[in-house]
Amino acid sequence: MSALSPTIIVLVVILLIIFSGIYTVQQGTIAVITMFGKYRRVARPGLNIKIPFLERIFRRISIQNRSVELQFQAITLDQANVNFKAMLLYAVFNQDEESIKNVAFKFVDDRSLMQALIRTIEGSIRAFVATKRQSEILGLRGEIILHVKDQIDTQLESWGYHLIDLQINDISFDEEIMKSMARVVSSNNLKAAAENEGQALLITKTKSAEAEGNAIKISAEAEKQAAQLRGQGVALFREEVARGMASAAKEMEDAKLDASFILFSMWTESIKHFAEEGKGNTIFLDGSVDNMQRTMHELMSVTGSKNK
Repeated sequence: MSALSPTIIVLVVILLIIFSGIYTVQQGTIAVITMFGKYRRVARPGLNIKIPFLERIFRRISIQNRSVELQFQAITLDQANVNFKAMLLYAVFNQDEESIKNVAFKFVDDRSLMQALIRTIEGSIRAFVATKRQSEILGLRGEIILHVKDQIDTQLESWGYHLIDLQINDISFDEEIMKSMARVVSSNNLKAAAENEGQALLITKTKSAEAEGNAIKISAEAEKQAAQLRGQGVALFREEVARGMASAAKEMEDAKLDASFILFSMWTESIKHFAEEGKGNTIFLDGSVDNMQRTMHELMSVTGSKNK
């Protein structure tokens, strides 16, 4: 039993050494292996083996997309403070050995990378904002993003990374500037509302005037037509009366009767009508024979001209 003890111990030690050289790399990461501080190789996700006590895992590099939130301040050309809130999305440029090696040895750790990345982006945005006025900034969100991407893409590639997306979530100013902008916006809104109300009132008044003018025009035209019709009716009535009287006078003349009898009958009927329908109480009549005969001759001449 005592003779087996050293053998068992040796076997246990050997197994421990072997197992110490076995390690796993998680999905989404790549391990960088060094030996005596010098780069040796990269290890892909899965079960891997290294030389115990000689090789070690220097760093595990994430190949997944990573994000960082930024919050900083910049100064415009007219010395206004602008507050930015942004989000950066980036990842390892590619998974080949040279890129992974570059990522692993470019910075001491991920914290150093974050600091350099943040300083680069903030510096790029500050440089752009310094050439613009405060009134222009809110409308230049897209241009700011394009400027930053152009500026840092090359820089990131030299570090082994590439920029996936940059989002500027918020752009704000100091409280006094925000209040001033709010007053300007409120004034503009009131001005626009007044202009819209004035335009609406003008349109309403114009339409009303047009409608009233059209109504007056239509009414005048209708009155004109009515007057013409009334005139035509009176003329036709008078013409028919004159024709009837002339016809009666002619028949009486042919019969050798006195034509004044007709006028006398008509005046009698007229007096009766005025008495029944009239509002006055006095009627003036010219009953001379000469006037009756002159009236009859006029009626006959009118009728004769109409028949021709």
